[in-house]
Amino acid sequence: DLSAAQKKFAHSLRDFKFEFIGDAETDDERCIDASLHEFSNFLKNLEEQREILALSVTETLIKPLERFRKEQLGAVKEEKKKFDKETERNYSLLEKHLNLSAKKKELQLQEADNQVEQNRKHFYELSLEYVCKLQEIQERKKFECVEPVLSFFQGLFTFYHQGYELAKDFNHYKMALQINIQNTRNRFEGTRSEVEELMNKIRKNPQEHKRANHFTMEGYLYVQEKRPAPFGSSWVKHYCTYRKETKKFTMIPFEHRSGGKVGDEELFVLTYCTKRNIDTTDRRFCFDLEASDRPGVPVTMQAFSEEDRKLWMEALDGKEAVKCISVVLKAITAEHKGAQLDKIGFTVIKKCISAVETRGINDQGLYRVVGVSSKVQRLLSLLMDAKTCNEVDLENSVDWEVKTITSAMKQYLRSLPEPLMTYELHGEFIVPAKSGSPESRVNAVHFLVHKLPEKNKEMLEILVKHLANVSKHAKRNLMTVANLGVVFGPTLMRPQEETVAAIMDLKFQNIVVEILIENHEKIFKTLPDATFPEPICMSVSPPNAPPRQSRRQGQRIKRPLAVYNLCLELDDADSHSSPREDTPTGSMDSLSSQSPTPAFSSSPPGLLDGNHLIMDSRDLAGWTTNL
Repeated sequence: DLSAAQKKFAHSLRDFKFEFIGDAETDDERCIDASLHEFSNFLKNLEEQREILALSVTETLIKPLERFRKEQLGAVKEEKKKFDKETERNYSLLEKHLNLSAKKKELQLQEADNQVEQNRKHFYELSLEYVCKLQEIQERKKFECVEPVLSFFQGLFTFYHQGYELAKDFNHYKMALQINIQNTRNRFEGTRSEVEELMNKIRKNPQEHKRANHFTMEGYLYVQEKRPAPFGSSWVKHYCTYRKETKKFTMIPFEHRSGGKVGDEELFVLTYCTKRNIDTTDRRFCFDLEASDRPGVPVTMQAFSEEDRKLWMEALDGKEAVKCISVVLKAITAEHKGAQLDKIGFTVIKKCISAVETRGINDQGLYRVVGVSSKVQRLLSLLMDAKTCNEVDLENSVDWEVKTITSAMKQYLRSLPEPLMTYELHGEFIVPAKSGSPESRVNAVHFLVHKLPEKNKEMLEILVKHLANVSKHAKRNLMTVANLGVVFGPTLMRPQEETVAAIMDLKFQNIVVEILIENHEKIFKTLPDATFPEPICMSVSPPNAPPRQSRRQGQRIKRPLAVYNLCLELDDADSHSSPREDTPTGSMDSLSSQSPTPAFSSSPPGLLDGNHLIMDSRDLAGWTTNL
């Protein structure tokens, strides 16, 4: 075979000696003679590397993929079996419970209600874990599957003697892919910590994480469908929504047993809503609706519980209405007071930026290493007090560490009543980060920045200009555009609602910040086009890979190598600020100009809407069965 032939050839080169006449060789002859020995060593080393490559294929490619298949995909399959089984059990028990006669003894009904509530809590917990597991496997496979393949090709191209040129041609693609993997890994780690934090919040108080939207009320109801005698009637599950302003009520049939099959939508204008007493029906939690186009023909509906019926009655202006939980939540969430975009706020940011650029622009992990929480709060209190703000000297005083100053600045931005880039434009900023060409992304973000309130835009310009300056010193501070995006994405663009779906957009928030930093001169110094940027088409095709052939005719694009697993020492003397920033330093370049592939999923109506996810076990189960 080839390997044996090359070893034999290497042995022949090693033993071969040029003959010469005389008692000495010229320099040229000695070099030629020595070259054969070097060729022999080269071939010998080459074949040794070939043997190592053959042995390493199993370790670098086959075993990691096999391990991922067994450990990750296998675990998800088991979770799905467990979830499907629990889903069927939950709905069977719920339907059995709803079919209980209201004429049974009160004690029996209470026992049945308690049993259903316990089962609902168990199923809610299981559904939450299953959804988070699905999200984790979707993120993991982006680097767990691709990275082993990349390692294999790296070994392959470094092995061949002729592969040097091929490796150069492949280098741009390889570098870009390394950056893709490292940034995905960093965002996954950040997202995973956010998901775990949100899971804990949801477990403690699910009601606070119900989503707010444009519907007055929405959810699942059982609708009575009457049939000709002697067939009686049946109860069919519908997803219902209601707008109080227009009195429009919509119903969409939904059957979880058929894989989440959705029927045709029915829309009508509500005339009135009345509570259905148990002496007129054998079912509990019922109420009647009447449509304007069908006077005298009421539609009977059944809620899941008495509390659920009261909420629907309140929204529909029915009798015996109670104060809706959403109103209570709004009352609890009073207007935040504290940090404001006022004169003091601008002074705080400018003082902190000036101190950072004077004292710590080259500090490794700038903005990533967090300060001691107590010191950060003390500094922020002094800066936000009009009496003491001017007395604080950040540029010359050794009392305040650079990490304390940077943490105070981030804390101020997070304490604003709404993020600097506003809740209103949050969704619009996310859209261009998910698709489109690099130019269309910049144009869209450029347009949206100029839609911000004047103070927000002015503050954002000051901050982004500073971050661009920080990124210019990335060789020293290791804070590249991509790393700054990871740090400031959640700070400048935090979502209005903490949902799993919103957390999934964290990586796109980072991309928006990267676009701002890389194009700050154009975005803030020039006016956008008078017309709104062209809509960005969401394509299901994967993004184009960078060309493998080197750019012979022009300058090769130079992208610095990714820095892996940088460990930053943190001060453990006290509790620290937000832990989400304590992630490994990512790549040395930004991915804001590359197009991620948008993901599309089928979901029941109302379950998934933009960045929102209804965290209700009944709603959640309907969606997850589709997966």
